Amino acid sequence: MAKIEPHMSRKAPDPPFWRAKTLEQLSDEEWESLCDGCARCCLVKLEDEDSGAIHFTDIGCKLLDAKTCRCLDYKRRRRRVRDCVKLTPEGVRALAWLPKTCAYRRVAEGRDLDWWHPLVSGSRETVHQAGISVRGRVSALEDDIPTELWPERIVKWPNRIPRRRK
Repeated sequence: MAKIEPHMSRKAPDPPFWRAKTLEQLSDEEWESLCDGCARCCLVKLEDEDSGAIHFTDIGCKLLDAKTCRCLDYKRRRRRVRDCVKLTPEGVRALAWLPKTCAYRRVAEGRDLDWWHPLVSGSRETVHQAGISVRGRVSALEDDIPTELWPERIVKWPNRIPRRRK
């Protein structure tokens, strides 16, 4: 006869930090890991003077490595690029130009991270595989194109929701 073990209550695993904490409660390490590495926020954006609408271009910041989607001088970026924005919890909630796919924006809005986010997938490559990152989509860096030509480089893809997982 087989011995019947008493029912053991199993504790549910703790939710990931981005579900358990507010943006204000994140440690510096958690905050930095929330960035998915898409570099959409590193694209030059233009504001329509009449409507206030923000338009993305396919032009990258002068410090953007368009192949890796990483900043070439992250620690000193704000000293080197005068309009580089340091994201804060308050800023994330106020900056309407943050892409809909941005993990900071998603968490601030109470949404979960998508399948391609490195914290979910376990890989920094899924953001590229899903077509979220700017890899292969940056036409030039801001120092390479005269500012009067920037309006010709307006694109819609940076604020579109990605395709679903295959």
